[in-house]
Amino acid sequence: MEKAASVLSASAEQTGSLRRKALGDFLRRVRGRVQPEDVGLPAGARRRTPGLRREELAQLCEISVTWLTWIEQGRDVSVSAGVWARLAATLALSRAERHYLFDLAECADPEHGGGLVTPLPARLADCVHAITAPAYILDRCWNVLAQNKPLLHLFDGWPDRDEVPNLLRYVFLDPAARKLVINWEERASRIVAEFRADSGPYAEERDVQDIRDELRQGSSVFAHWWTRHTVVDRAGGLREFSHPTDGILLYQQITFRLATRPDCKLVMLLDAEAAIT
Repeated sequence: MEKAASVLSASAEQTGSLRRKALGDFLRRVRGRVQPEDVGLPAGARRRTPGLRREELAQLCEISVTWLTWIEQGRDVSVSAGVWARLAATLALSRAERHYLFDLAECADPEHGGGLVTPLPARLADCVHAITAPAYILDRCWNVLAQNKPLLHLFDGWPDRDEVPNLLRYVFLDPAARKLVINWEERASRIVAEFRADSGPYAEERDVQDIRDELRQGSSVFAHWWTRHTVVDRAGGLREFSHPTDGILLYQQITFRLATRPDCKLVMLLDAEAAIT
């Protein structure tokens, strides 16, 4: 038993060592691509190596040179989330690089991606239009960023009739949703729990707070279920609709997280009978 525990401990230490080395190598590489003038420093005399010197980066990030040296050497040191955030900002890391940095550091990003939201890439919208089943993309506030014609038909013209279409507003504030969605009350309770799970990492962001507060004030149903603090994944399953012209429609919902936009998800509604066969 003791031998097995010792082996596990040694394996964990080796993994940690490899992770710290990868982190140090990554920081040295990105430091080398940042020029002094990029961060408001004079270029100075010719440098033997490209990029910022350690002492320059340490000064900009308000940490000691020794501390930064240890990090780049892969030593086991304790670093706060604020320091990692300053390093990411000073080194102008991309969204993917920042995520990689905090992942290697085994530390939660204090910005939760709040300042990193970018417009939906055009090609993602093209993907939605190419799907033959009803499909749409939601952001962290459940704003509809893209939708296709089958979705417009299923929702009887929504979301095109809203200037800023939002699935939560539609479900809880638009009377048409109660007619379209079969078992509306049951679905509404689950939607609140799904949104709570989705919005958890962004709970302090202004846009998430705004839509949450708007719905708590505008919908007694949303307010009721929000106080229950139920949390569930936005899972798939049967979705039933009572369409004004097509009658009862059954779909299997499939949801995908987007690699290029982790704060967004692609939702597809596949014909239930076709899915079964």
